[in-house]
Amino acid sequence: MGFIHESGTFGILFSVFVVIIAALNLVMDFDFIESGVEAGAPKYMEWYGGFGLVVTLVWLYLEILRLLAKLQSRD
Repeated sequence: MGFIHESGTFGILFSVFVVIIAALNLVMDFDFIESGVEAGAPKYMEWYGGFGLVVTLVWLYLEILRLLAKLQSRD
Protein backbone atom coordinates (compact mmCIF):
# COMPACT_ATOMS: atom_id res chain seq x y z
CA MET A 1 0.00 0.00 0.00
CA GLY A 2 2.98 2.29 -0.45
CA PHE A 3 1.46 4.01 -3.48
CA ILE A 4 -1.10 5.66 -1.20
CA HIS A 5 1.61 7.49 0.73
CA GLU A 6 3.66 8.54 -2.29
CA SER A 7 3.33 11.84 -4.10
CA GLY A 8 2.09 10.28 -7.33
CA THR A 9 -1.27 10.89 -8.89
CA PHE A 10 -3.01 8.09 -7.00
CA GLY A 11 -1.52 9.22 -3.68
CA ILE A 12 -2.72 12.78 -4.21
CA LEU A 13 -6.20 11.63 -5.27
CA PHE A 14 -6.37 9.41 -2.20
CA SER A 15 -5.40 12.35 0.02
CA VAL A 16 -8.06 14.53 -1.59
CA PHE A 17 -10.59 11.75 -0.95
CA VAL A 18 -9.57 11.55 2.73
CA VAL A 19 -9.80 15.35 3.11
CA ILE A 20 -13.33 15.25 1.67
CA ILE A 21 -14.29 12.44 4.07
CA ALA A 22 -12.88 14.41 7.01
CA ALA A 23 -14.78 17.53 5.95
CA LEU A 24 -18.01 15.55 5.69
CA ASN A 25 -17.32 14.11 9.14
CA LEU A 26 -17.04 17.70 10.39
CA VAL A 27 -20.51 18.39 8.99
CA MET A 28 -21.78 15.27 10.75
CA ASP A 29 -20.29 16.49 14.05
CA PHE A 30 -22.08 19.82 13.75
CA ASP A 31 -25.32 17.99 12.92
CA PHE A 32 -24.87 15.78 16.00
CA ILE A 33 -24.40 18.84 18.19
CA GLU A 34 -27.36 20.65 16.65
CA SER A 35 -29.69 17.68 16.97
CA GLY A 36 -28.58 17.17 20.56
CA VAL A 37 -29.44 20.76 21.41
CA GLU A 38 -32.84 20.47 19.73
CA ALA A 39 -33.61 17.20 21.51
CA GLY A 40 -32.61 18.61 24.90
CA ALA A 41 -29.73 16.21 25.47
CA PRO A 42 -28.23 16.04 28.97
CA LYS A 43 -25.42 18.40 29.91
CA TYR A 44 -22.68 15.72 29.76
CA MET A 45 -23.36 15.21 26.05
CA GLU A 46 -21.65 18.54 25.38
CA TRP A 47 -18.34 16.79 26.02
CA TYR A 48 -19.08 14.12 23.42
CA GLY A 49 -19.86 16.74 20.81
CA GLY A 50 -16.86 18.86 21.72
CA PHE A 51 -14.47 15.93 21.74
CA GLY A 52 -15.75 14.68 18.38
CA LEU A 53 -15.37 18.15 16.93
CA VAL A 54 -11.78 18.52 18.16
CA VAL A 55 -10.77 15.07 16.90
CA THR A 56 -12.27 15.79 13.48
CA LEU A 57 -10.56 19.19 13.26
CA VAL A 58 -7.17 17.68 14.12
CA TRP A 59 -7.72 14.88 11.59
CA LEU A 60 -8.72 17.37 8.88
CA TYR A 61 -5.72 19.59 9.68
CA LEU A 62 -3.26 16.70 9.49
CA GLU A 63 -4.73 15.42 6.23
CA ILE A 64 -4.55 18.86 4.64
CA LEU A 65 -0.91 19.15 5.71
CA ARG A 66 -0.22 15.68 4.27
CA LEU A 67 -1.89 16.68 0.99
CA LEU A 68 0.12 19.90 0.80
CA ALA A 69 3.34 17.99 1.47
CA LYS A 70 2.52 15.56 -1.35
CA LEU A 71 1.75 18.43 -3.71
CA GLN A 72 4.99 20.20 -2.85
CA SER A 73 7.21 17.11 -3.21
CA ARG A 74 5.75 16.30 -6.61
CA ASP A 75 8.18 16.97 -9.44
